[in-house]
Amino acid sequence: MKLTLKIWRQKNAQDKGRMVTYPIDGIDGDMSFLEMLDVLNNDLVSRGEEPVVFDHDCREGICGSCSLQINGEPHGPDRLITTCQLHMRKFNDGDTIVIEPFRAKAFPVIKDLMVDRSAFDRIQQAGGFISVNTSGNTIDANAIPIPKSDADSAFNAAACIGCGACVAACKNASAMLFTSAKVSQYALLPQGRVEATQRVLNMVEQMDKEGFGNCTNTGACEIECPKGISLENIARLNRELLSAQLKG
Repeated sequence: MKLTLKIWRQKNAQDKGRMVTYPIDGIDGDMSFLEMLDVLNNDLVSRGEEPVVFDHDCREGICGSCSLQINGEPHGPDRLITTCQLHMRKFNDGDTIVIEPFRAKAFPVIKDLMVDRSAFDRIQQAGGFISVNTSGNTIDANAIPIPKSDADSAFNAAACIGCGACVAACKNASAMLFTSAKVSQYALLPQGRVEATQRVLNMVEQMDKEGFGNCTNTGACEIECPKGISLENIARLNRELLSAQLKG
């Protein structure tokens, strides 16, 4: 395939940045989107030009680092996948593809298509833990009966990989889906109830401090989430937060 790539180039968070057009040829439909960018960068390096910076790690849809805005959609036109799982057969010969970083105040651009998503780390650090006895007198996890529906919901919430697609899809750049998934993961399990009150207060406070917006209730976050994290988690977060605030 022959394609025209319009790629955002930006030296750092302070740089104004601009779109640069790159024609590319010889792209196979079985290539992943990141492999296509590898081909582009090989061409740029061979011509003595600076390659396009983009983030990636596992390339298996697990780490969430390959976060790109492709033709206006986080992770591109497919559903329930990350950018590294997007294949070029989703595009047609002659297409123009616009590639940008995730746009959010809380995700400052490091360079080109790579953004700093450490705000998510700080939200998790604010309350994403549980107290367990590690003194050698531990209790077997299987000794605590948990309803299967609760266990399934906790596992579904834990599937969040923190890629930031929910933030990129939201017109308010809200991190509610991410934060609610982390809160729900523990709120549904007895091991997580010890810190439940302080956890939700701390994580929501940190989320607001990072500069993320409020939930828009439009549901774009769930649609664009590569792991299909449900909006039910946001409802649970709101219930947990209200309960914690009433407790004072």
